[in-house]
Amino acid sequence: MTGVERTQVAIIGAGPAGLLLAHLLAADGIDAVVLEARSRAYVEQRVRAGVCEHPTVELLRSLGLADRLDREGLPHEGLSLRFDRADHRIDLHALTGKTITVYGQQELVKDLIAARLATGAGIEFEAADVALHDLATDSPRVTWTDVDGGRHELRCDAVAGCDGFHGVSRPSIPSDAITLHNHDYPFAWLGVLAKTPPSSHELIYARHARGFALHSMRSPEVTRLYLQVPPDETLDGWSDARIWDELATRLEVDGPFTLREGPVLEKGISPMRGFVAEPMRYGRLFLAGDAAHIVPPTGAKGMNLAMADVYRLAPALVALLRQGRAELADGYSERCLRRVWRAEHFSYFMTTMLHRAPDVDPFLDQLQLSQLRYVTGSTAAATGLAENYVGLPLD
Repeated sequence: MTGVERTQVAIIGAGPAGLLLAHLLAADGIDAVVLEARSRAYVEQRVRAGVCEHPTVELLRSLGLADRLDREGLPHEGLSLRFDRADHRIDLHALTGKTITVYGQQELVKDLIAARLATGAGIEFEAADVALHDLATDSPRVTWTDVDGGRHELRCDAVAGCDGFHGVSRPSIPSDAITLHNHDYPFAWLGVLAKTPPSSHELIYARHARGFALHSMRSPEVTRLYLQVPPDETLDGWSDARIWDELATRLEVDGPFTLREGPVLEKGISPMRGFVAEPMRYGRLFLAGDAAHIVPPTGAKGMNLAMADVYRLAPALVALLRQGRAELADGYSERCLRRVWRAEHFSYFMTTMLHRAPDVDPFLDQLQLSQLRYVTGSTAAATGLAENYVGLPLD
C-alpha cells in the first residue's frame, strides 16, 4: 500500500455530477477527493449532452462557474416540433419566462476541472481498480491503483457514487438492498457531429414516416444531428452520404429550409433506455447522476438530473458531517427520485410522441399525430411541455 489518506467525502467520478458536488462541498468547507477512472483528456473530450436547463445555468452562475458558458453558450428561447412537413414552434420563453442554453457537456467538464484545479484541489485521474469498502459503517474506505501502479486507501465519512451507469458504485450495493427498474425502447439513435454551421438557430425535433430526426448544435460551427434507427443497427451500412440523404429526407419541410452538410467528425449508435435504481443510498454511499438513473436523450434531461441530484446531496452531506443531522441524508433518495421519475415520464412522453415504433399501425400513427397537433395547438399543453423542457425548479 503506497499510502493511506483521509478526507470527508470520496467522490467517485469526474463527470458533471462529481465535479459540481466537489465545488458545492468546497463552498461549505467540506473536504473531498475526486477519483476518475479515465484520463483528463478523455473526460474533457467525450461528447455527451448539450442542453443546460435554466436551473442548471442559474446554479452554475451562483457558484461563479458559468463565465465561459455565458460567453460561448447558445441561449435558446424556443424549439421546433416538425411534422406534417411544417415547423410548429414552442416558445419556451413566452410560455415560462425561461430559456435553455446549448453548451456541450465536455465544455462544462473542462470548466469545472479548471476551476477545481485553480483552487489547489486535485483530481486523481486514471484511478484503476477502484473498490468501495465498509459502506454500511460510518467509516467507509476506497482503494485504488494510481497510474504508476501504486496502491492507495482513502478513509472517509461518506462516498458519492457519481461514476455513471457502468461505474463501480452502484454494483457495490448488495442486490437485496436495491431495486433496479429497466425499460428498453425499441429503437436507437445514430448520432453524428459535423463540421458545419447549424441549419437552424434552434433545435428541431422531427417526426417523419421514416423515423425521428433531431437537428441540434454544439457551437456556431459544429452541428449535432441524430437519426432514429433499429436497436440492433450497426454503422456498417451508414456512409456519410447515406446519413446526409436520410437527414435531408426526414427534416424536409414545405418552406425555406436548407440542410447544411459538412465533414462528419464523429458518428455512433446509442441505445434508448430508461433506468432507475432505488433507493439512491446505501449506508454512507450516495448515488448521483447516471449511476442511479438513465433517461432517453429526447427530453434533454440526463446531465441536468445529475446536477439536481448533487444540488440536494451537498447540503445533506454538510448537515450529516458537520452538524450530525441525518434527516436530509435520510430523505435524499426520496427527494431525488420524485424529480427522476418526473424526468423519466417527460422523456417517455417526448420519445413516444416523436419516434416511429416498429409495430406501429395506422390507428397508433394517427394518435401520435393527434398528440403532436394538440401539444402545438393548445397553450396549456405547450406550457406543460415548455415547463418540463426548461427545467422544473430545483427546490
